[in-house]
Amino acid sequence: MEYKAISVTELNSYIKNKIADDEYLNNILIKGEISNFKHHYTGHMYFTLKDDNALIKCIMFKSYTSNLKFVPKDGMSVLAFGTVSVFERDGVYQLYCKA
Repeated sequence: MEYKAISVTELNSYIKNKIADDEYLNNILIKGEISNFKHHYTGHMYFTLKDDNALIKCIMFKSYTSNLKFVPKDGMSVLAFGTVSVFERDGVYQLYCKA
C-alpha cells in the first residue's frame, strides 16, 4: 500500500467535514459545569464545559448571547445546545453553542 502525504490543513478540513456530516453532532444537548468563562469585548462568550472526567471548549457567538436569560458564571451547571465542529486553524473540536 502506498501512502500519500497530506497537509495539516487538509487533515483538519477532512475531519471537520466528517463531523459536519454527523447529524447527531449538529444538534446536540450537553450538560456540564462552566469553567474558564470569558465574555469577550466582541460580545462572544468563550468557556469550557466539564464533568468529572472530561471537558470540551465552547464558544457562543454574540448573535446567540442576547437570547440568554442569565449571565453565565464559572461553577454553574448548565445545559448547552449547539453544534460540534472543528476550528480548522488549531485542529481543535469544540461546541458552538446556540442556546
